[in-house]
Amino acid sequence: MSFSDRDRRLGMDRPISRRDFLNGVAMATAGVAATALMPKGVFAQGAAPAGGDPSKLTGLRGHSETAMNVMHAVRDGTFWDSAPTVTETGERYDLVVVGGGISGLAAARLFQRQKPDATILILENNDDFGGHARRNEFVASNGQTLIGYGGSQSLQTPTYFSPLVKDLLADIGVEYEKFETYYDRDWHEERGLGDAILFRKEDWDMAEDVLVVTADSAAEWVPATPLNDEAKANLIELLDSPPDYLAGKSREEKFEQLAQTTYADFLTEICGYDPQLVKYFQRSTEAYFGMGIDGTTALDAWGNWNPGFDGMDLGDRPYKTMSPSGRLALTDPDPYIYHFPDGNAGVARSLVRTLIPEALPGTTMEDLVTTSVDYAQLDVEGNPVRLRLNASVVRVKHDGEPEAATGVTVTYLEGDTLQTVAAEQVVLACWHRIIPYLTDELGAEQVEALNDQHKIPLIYTNVQLRNWEALDKAKIAGFSDPTGFWKGAEIDFPVSMGSYRFAQEPADPIILHLSKIPLTGDPSMSAREQAAAGRHALTQISFEDMEREIRDMLQRALGAHGFDAARDIEGITCNRWSHGYALEYMRPWDQFWPDGPLPIETARQPWGRVAIANSDSGAYAYVHSAIDQAARAVHDLLGDSATLTDYSRFPGPPVEMLDLVE
Repeated sequence: MSFSDRDRRLGMDRPISRRDFLNGVAMATAGVAATALMPKGVFAQGAAPAGGDPSKLTGLRGHSETAMNVMHAVRDGTFWDSAPTVTETGERYDLVVVGGGISGLAAARLFQRQKPDATILILENNDDFGGHARRNEFVASNGQTLIGYGGSQSLQTPTYFSPLVKDLLADIGVEYEKFETYYDRDWHEERGLGDAILFRKEDWDMAEDVLVVTADSAAEWVPATPLNDEAKANLIELLDSPPDYLAGKSREEKFEQLAQTTYADFLTEICGYDPQLVKYFQRSTEAYFGMGIDGTTALDAWGNWNPGFDGMDLGDRPYKTMSPSGRLALTDPDPYIYHFPDGNAGVARSLVRTLIPEALPGTTMEDLVTTSVDYAQLDVEGNPVRLRLNASVVRVKHDGEPEAATGVTVTYLEGDTLQTVAAEQVVLACWHRIIPYLTDELGAEQVEALNDQHKIPLIYTNVQLRNWEALDKAKIAGFSDPTGFWKGAEIDFPVSMGSYRFAQEPADPIILHLSKIPLTGDPSMSAREQAAAGRHALTQISFEDMEREIRDMLQRALGAHGFDAARDIEGITCNRWSHGYALEYMRPWDQFWPDGPLPIETARQPWGRVAIANSDSGAYAYVHSAIDQAARAVHDLLGDSATLTDYSRFPGPPVEMLDLVE
């Protein structure tokens, strides 16, 4: 590979913990999976050797190339043209779960609690369990192990957890109250670290890049930005003293107008502000809604904590809007502290430890963080629960008519072998849009409803730094980048558990967390259309492209404070989730929201001996929703004989699970 002088200055030619991959393709793996079935052939992405720990792999992670290509071949109708002969394993299980994410693992545990003697097989098409709850590990140059999260982030708002979710977490040993001690809420303040904004010279018509450190009062820092004078005055007013932009209207009338107006139009048409503010805030709603402000309503932006609403007498800030008439759900009452060092991979590990104790010894939350998974113990003959990785399910079919069948045959690809297992019952804890390709037993209405749920594409990246001295000199814990490839960068959550300790001194190694949601930015496209286009765009981005953008951004932002990208970056892991988080319903795109009927209500209907779990079936990309949906799926299979605590309380998106106020 040849590098430009700029690349060399940024360290693109330096050996760091990311050379397992070149442009997203493994250089050395345990084998080549399913290449004979793929039109072009793709190496197994990061496949760990038998018993190895995939969380220690760096480079391009997330959805494996092999798993995606297998399912794309199934989707395109080419898989069966060259599929090998099917081999019967002879295995039979009381339950087969398709998908080893949190919802699938939770379904397995909930089923096991109802039937303690049940035999269960979990089939996962990637090389690690947890779904989007992915653990990333690094070893710093000083020998210290650093742990980061590669996807699902935190246990958000325990106040809203159903009794069932709380019961399951307690069952698997997750005492979320302990995070009040584990999470150092004073870490940033004790070190005097604030936030900043990177303004790129080419995007804001400047001679040099500018990093502006923010303050409590916008009047203190906005003058240092490259915004034009009118936009500066507008931004100061918006942040420091927003007036009632809809004065004279009742609260109900305000809700109605804000629900029909994008935040971009709110800024320019209702507030009358300079269009530069749209450019400045454009991506501020992407992380939560999967849409920029030109496709997100002002009412949703209010719930996203976007500025401009404090003077409008709107009452309590909403978490989600209940209806155009103005019934609102209360916002998060809990601090955002319920976070394992590896994010919700900690929850997935807790589930695996409960289901397969031999794979992850220990009994406490603390040793859960520091104990390595013995991957060789996940799929052991004779164990009541088995978890099979790198196993892509390609067909699910009842043995006869679904309503009369006594079993289900599940066909999956493992390596270059096509195999079947027999199941008395099945939980599909995979993405909604995959299900119609796995079975021909569904009616057109349910297929249409399943296809309504698009996943939002995203990249979660961890960058290992040898120290954070440059951030300390800048007195920031992170910065946003309104116009760059990445949204910015921030120091990881300050969580210490047991012998795992978070960085304390600027000389300590640390992880920076970066994210990107690849969207078209075309306001004429719906959230689903943007998600589909973003998924395609994401597959065209190489790891080299991502790395170059990381190094360039960090050098621009921190170079003046002594940062050297070539010297200070010791490792990079990019978790590419082409099919990322479940798409939540929102206006103006979803006119059925929130009054219904909702597509998920049709999509998640069971048939025969098969039920559907996953966060898609709740249109809500959070751990507690995934668990609630797993409980509903288990109840669908076992009926009222299943003594699941309050399994049906939360059947859908978040408005159905919050206290409401007029």
